[in-house]
Amino acid sequence: MTAFQRLLPRRAWLSALAATTALALLGPGAALAQSASKKELVIGGTAGSNIDQLKAGIVPLLEKKGYQVKLVEFNDYVQPNLALAQGSLDANFFQHRVYLRKFAADQKLDLVELVQGPIAPLGVYSTRRKTLAEAREGDRVTLPNDPSNLARALVLLEQNHLVKLKAGIDPLRASEKDLEANPLKLKLIPLEAAQLPRSLGDAEYAIVNGNFAISSGLKLTEAVALEKTPDHYLNVVAVKRADQDTPWARDIAEAYRSKEFKAVVDSRFAGYAKPAFLQ
Repeated sequence: MTAFQRLLPRRAWLSALAATTALALLGPGAALAQSASKKELVIGGTAGSNIDQLKAGIVPLLEKKGYQVKLVEFNDYVQPNLALAQGSLDANFFQHRVYLRKFAADQKLDLVELVQGPIAPLGVYSTRRKTLAEAREGDRVTLPNDPSNLARALVLLEQNHLVKLKAGIDPLRASEKDLEANPLKLKLIPLEAAQLPRSLGDAEYAIVNGNFAISSGLKLTEAVALEKTPDHYLNVVAVKRADQDTPWARDIAEAYRSKEFKAVVDSRFAGYAKPAFLQ
């Protein structure tokens, strides 16, 4: 039994195993029919704003269409995609397309983007400095250690004139090795994204992913700087490629594009970066 199977009650897992075995005996046609007609969905999201958006805005819309939806909350950026690929989830909502594409390529997973959704902006937080202009030589800066969000954090520092990337470097793939200038000799300390809020006591600045900032009690209005989020860093719903055209996947996409979800985002998630259809 995998770690992801332990997320489900034993009876539910045994039922799922029996159903999977039966479908395998009946052949791929039966499996496709079962997927197309399914009305029970398991969707994963990371703690904080991502799981909150699902609870407040998406699950109610899916339930109105007759779905039973179970949400599974994660505290890292690795397990949700592995769980999706292994079948413990039908969809997940926690990552931007840059991360999804790199992770899927690195892990050889056939996962695709279904629809974009809002994201809480990446922010710089501090309990010791009121602005980035107050940065001093040798200040410690914690930032995400996964490659796509590390690059994103470095671009944010460059936009605020604290570092300079080498000419010609792809901003989506930049690392500490790609710095041309770091005039204040900032000490850049990559950490797992979920640990970044806790690092505020040990660093002058922490660059925190929005969902983990909010889940830890930080407010977007408390950030000393917020990124201007480009479209490729908006969150996406991910599914297995084989599922992207199923009726239930189309219903998930429709829920994200609905005026009802827009109303929830406008009222409960003000300040979030949003795709054009939610503007």
